[in-house]
Amino acid sequence: MAYTFVLVHGAWHGGWCWQRVADRLRGGGHTVFTPTLTGLGERSHLLRAGIELNTHITDIVNVMTWEDLRDVVLCGHSYGGFVISGVAEQMAAAIRSIVFLDAFVPRNGERVLDLTGPAVQEAIRNALQRGDIAIPPRGAEAFGVNEADRAWVDGLCVVQPIATFTDKIALTGARDRIARKSYIRAKCYANPGFDRALGELRSDPSWRSYEVPSGHDVMVDMPERLTEILLEVAQ
Repeated sequence: MAYTFVLVHGAWHGGWCWQRVADRLRGGGHTVFTPTLTGLGERSHLLRAGIELNTHITDIVNVMTWEDLRDVVLCGHSYGGFVISGVAEQMAAAIRSIVFLDAFVPRNGERVLDLTGPAVQEAIRNALQRGDIAIPPRGAEAFGVNEADRAWVDGLCVVQPIATFTDKIALTGARDRIARKSYIRAKCYANPGFDRALGELRSDPSWRSYEVPSGHDVMVDMPERLTEILLEVAQ
């Protein structure tokens, strides 16, 4: 059976980071969308004040709407967990399976600022004090990216619109009503928010959970294993 995948990147990245996974899925006959969120990647020329979490949620909602996508496997990496949680509020009927890849699983009213690690919290607060509209990217080494790919990842990561990290998400539980829900944790990357999510979801029989021996950018470090998992949770 052929599936449709929508793969949502995390902070500072772009659709480019999914290239290896997308190639493998397409090679298997599946349909894959890797949209880039406003102000990032090849859309970095659109960076401006006023890009919010809801802007990025709408980016993905509109891809699904205008491409008339149904029965979608929706995967969000890292910050993308906020985005896909918001997308589920509007598009739950079109989602076959929702996948959190080393990602935040926010509760109603939470912010990235509330859940991320101390280094990123400090960067956010410093940017707010300066009145910046965006936050500089973390280095690929900090994410545990394999040495061979660090320069590639660092060369393509760009600043992240700050409001996407400080906006509170509005959730009513649509995400939790999706039948197929999965969490994938990259064991080689320390993050308290991701550990919290995995710990909570492991005890919930409606979720599948996986751990992979990878740095945070699993789609870069372990594309073959990630492709296997995505196909498994689609079923």
